[in-house]
Amino acid sequence: METRLYKASLNGSLPEFERLEEEDPLILDRVSLMTMNFHHQTPLHIAVLRGHSDFTTAILSRKPGLAAELDLTRCSPLHLASATGHVEIVRALLNANDAVCKARDEDGRTPLYLAVMNGRVEVVKLLIQARPESIREKLGRRGGGGGGDTVLHLCVKYNRLEVLKTLVDELLNPNDVAFLNSADEDGNTLLHLAAALKQLDVSVLIVCPLFYTSN
Repeated sequence: METRLYKASLNGSLPEFERLEEEDPLILDRVSLMTMNFHHQTPLHIAVLRGHSDFTTAILSRKPGLAAELDLTRCSPLHLASATGHVEIVRALLNANDAVCKARDEDGRTPLYLAVMNGRVEVVKLLIQARPESIREKLGRRGGGGGGDTVLHLCVKYNRLEVLKTLVDELLNPNDVAFLNSADEDGNTLLHLAAALKQLDVSVLIVCPLFYTSN
């Protein structure tokens, strides 16, 4: 029966999901105790990956705790939705449990980091609205994933100018000057990286907030 549930998740079949629930009202409880997928993914992980918004909402309405389940790479469903840019699914997952914004995968990345790396502007807005403090969290050091990059460093490294604009808009106050000018593990500030990568637009975007917030 669990295999049928995974197939229903893969196809986003709500009628099949409802039939399975009629046959076994505890099916989601059983799956949360014993995942059948090779990657230790729950049906919610599968539905999120496939972008099945209605199916995701149906699962969350029955078993919201699945929003915090992690797969073998320590990815929550929110990590997957943030990386793939499924805005409505991200919203549903945040409504179920916004604390998952703080969860880190095996490389030390939060859902916000994955959204930034993949240029998911609308997802970034939702995540920082839910947990504004997540902007200031750094990745782990080498060996733990990431070398101490902030989300701002990743914007420059992955050339995500629109995402950077969104994040900088959230950081326009004098208390954020130090964060805007923070360095990664190699001592590179955002301006160092922008200069090295010849990203003039990024340099202008960073210099203006630093000027205005320091005066």
